[in-house]
Amino acid sequence: MPPHHYQRLFCAACLFGLLTGCASVDGARDPVDPWEGFNREVYRFNDDLDTKIARPLAEVYVEYIPSPARTAVTNFFSNLDDLVVIINGLLQLKIEQALNDTTRFTMNTTLGLAGLVDIATPAGLPKHDEDFGQTLGAWGVGPGPYLVLPFLGPRTVRDTVGWYADAQVDVLWGGFEGNARWGALTLKYVNLRANLLGVSRVMEQAAVDPYSFMRDAYLQRRQNLVYDGNPPRERFEDFDDDFRLPPQHQPEPAR
Repeated sequence: MPPHHYQRLFCAACLFGLLTGCASVDGARDPVDPWEGFNREVYRFNDDLDTKIARPLAEVYVEYIPSPARTAVTNFFSNLDDLVVIINGLLQLKIEQALNDTTRFTMNTTLGLAGLVDIATPAGLPKHDEDFGQTLGAWGVGPGPYLVLPFLGPRTVRDTVGWYADAQVDVLWGGFEGNARWGALTLKYVNLRANLLGVSRVMEQAAVDPYSFMRDAYLQRRQNLVYDGNPPRERFEDFDDDFRLPPQHQPEPAR
C-alpha cells in the first residue's frame, strides 16, 4: 500500500476516535482543551504503549548501541529532516535562513557522510526547527484545540494538519519502500525515544498531573517556535497592566 494510503487511514481513524470521544465530554470545557476527556484516554493509551514497548526498546537500544553510533543515527535523521525545515523556511519567507539550511544540508550530506556526522554546526550553521504547523501559524492560522493522537502524541488541530503536509515531503515516506521504510521509521523513533529517557524521568518526578504538564509544555513550546522565541503577551499580563495602580497610589516600600 502506498504511504499516503496509510496516512489517510490513520487520519480517518483519528477523526472517528475524536468524534466518538467528543460525544462523551461534558458541557464544561476548557477552550484550550475542549476534548480533554478524549485526549486523556488517548494519553493513557500512548503512555501504556510507551511503558510496555517503546521505553523498554529504548533502554535496550541504549544498553547495546554505543553512544557514538547513536549520535550518528541522530545526525542522519536530523539531516533528512532539514529538507522539511528548508521548505517551511521558504514558505515563511525566511530566505536567508533557508539558504543557510540548504548549505547545512549539502555539507552534512556530502562531507558529513550522508549526514552521519554533523560538520555544519561547528562550522557556524546551526540547526533550525521549522514545520508546516509553524508555517500556518506564521500565516496567522490559530492553533485550534489541543489534541492527543494515537502513537503521535500531543498536537493541536493546526499541527495535525501540518504533520500531514510535512509527511508528503518526508524522505522516509517517499525515499524508502516496504520493509526498508518501516525499519527506518522504527529506528528513528526508537532512537528518538532513547534520547528522551532522561526527560521522561524528570517529568514523572516533577509533575502531579503528567497529562496537564505535557499539554502545557507542548503548547508553550509550540507558541515559542511559531514566534521564534518572542510570543505575544498572554491575556493575564495585559490584565495586570490595565489594572495596575498609578504611581501616586502605589504602596510605599517597607523601610
